[in-house]
Amino acid sequence: MTPEPLRILIVDDSRIFRSAMAEALAGHPGVRVVGSVWSGEKAIDFVRDSPPDLVTLDLNMPGLGGLDTLSEIRKLNTARPGTPTVGVLLVSALTDRGAAVTVEGLSRGAFDFIRKPDGPDDRANAEALRQQLFEKIDLFAQRRRRSPPPAVPVPKPPPAVPTDQPGRFRAVAIGSSTGGPEALAQLLPELTARTTAPVFIVQHLPRGMTRYFADSLGRKCSYRVVEATNGEPVVSRTAYIAPGGRHMTLRGRDDRVTIALNDQPPENGCRPSVDVFFRSAAAAYPRSVIAVVLSGMGSDGARGLGPLRRGGGYVIAQDEATSVVWGMPGAAVAAELVDAVLPLEAIGPAIATLLEGGSPP
Repeated sequence: MTPEPLRILIVDDSRIFRSAMAEALAGHPGVRVVGSVWSGEKAIDFVRDSPPDLVTLDLNMPGLGGLDTLSEIRKLNTARPGTPTVGVLLVSALTDRGAAVTVEGLSRGAFDFIRKPDGPDDRANAEALRQQLFEKIDLFAQRRRRSPPPAVPVPKPPPAVPTDQPGRFRAVAIGSSTGGPEALAQLLPELTARTTAPVFIVQHLPRGMTRYFADSLGRKCSYRVVEATNGEPVVSRTAYIAPGGRHMTLRGRDDRVTIALNDQPPENGCRPSVDVFFRSAAAAYPRSVIAVVLSGMGSDGARGLGPLRRGGGYVIAQDEATSVVWGMPGAAVAAELVDAVLPLEAIGPAIATLLEGGSPP
C-alpha cells in the first residue's frame, strides 16, 4: 500500500524563495505542498487550523521571527496530545547570525535544517536546494512512519574490566548527530549540576556552527562549554565540543590529558567523527570513560566503541522511543557494544550515578 504523501507547509517572507522551494518539492513523489505563507503569524494560523506533517521554516523573518514561530508550533503540538506532532525543518542563511539562530532552533526541538544556497549559478543553487530537501524529507518520513519501537533488550556485553570499582570513571564522551542538539540541551544541564568530570561532545555540525553550539549549551548549564582548540589541556567542569570540519582526539600522558585536532580524511563520511574520538578516549582514559551514543543518522560511533569497551569503559545508548533518529544508537546496540539502553531522561542520572561510584544501570 502506497503511503500518504507528507503534507508540507512552506514559510518564508521571500516570494521568490517560496516559489523555489515549491518547485524543488514538486519533484519529490512522496510530498504534497499544502500551503505557502510569508510570515510566522500566518504559519501559526495555518498550523492551528489544518496541521501539516512538516513545516519548512525560514529563520529570518520580520514580525514573528523563526525561533518564536518554532516555539509556538511546539506549544500547539503539546496542546494536541495523542495526535502526530508537526515537524519543523529550519531554513538558514549562510551567515554568522544564521548559524547562531539555527543552533538555537535545533536545541529547541527542530527536526533538522537546510541552508539557503546563495551561489552565483541559479541552476546549481536549485539543485543544491533540491538535494538538501530530499535528504531531510526522506529522513523525516522514515521517522514519521515507523511503528512505536518495542522494548529493546540490553545485549549481553562481551567480557570487560569489572565496572563495580567506586569512583573509577573520570570522563564522559558523547557522540550525536540528527536530534543531538535538543537531546544535549536536555541532558547537559542536569548532568553538569551533579559532577565536575570533563565532558567531550562530538556533534555532527558544519564548520562555523560549533562555536555557536558551545555558546548555546553554555547558557543552559553550569559548566564552561567551549569549542575545543588544539593542544588545550583538559580540566574539570568543562565541556569540549569538537569543531565542525575537524577530528577531535585526546592524548594522555602522566595523568595529563590534552586535546588534539586534525584534518585527516572523514570516517563514516563525517569529520568530526565519533569513531575517531572514541578510539582516542579509550587510550587517554583507560578503564575510566563513560561513552554515550545519542540520537543520530548513520552508524558513526559503533566501531569506536570496541576498543573503549575492551578497555573497561561503560557504554550507554539512547533508546529508540526518545531518539529523533535511531541510527547511531541502534548501530551501537546491534554491534553488542552497549551496557545500557536508556530513555533520554534517564541518561543523565545514570551517568552521574556512575561518576559518583554507584552501581551501573
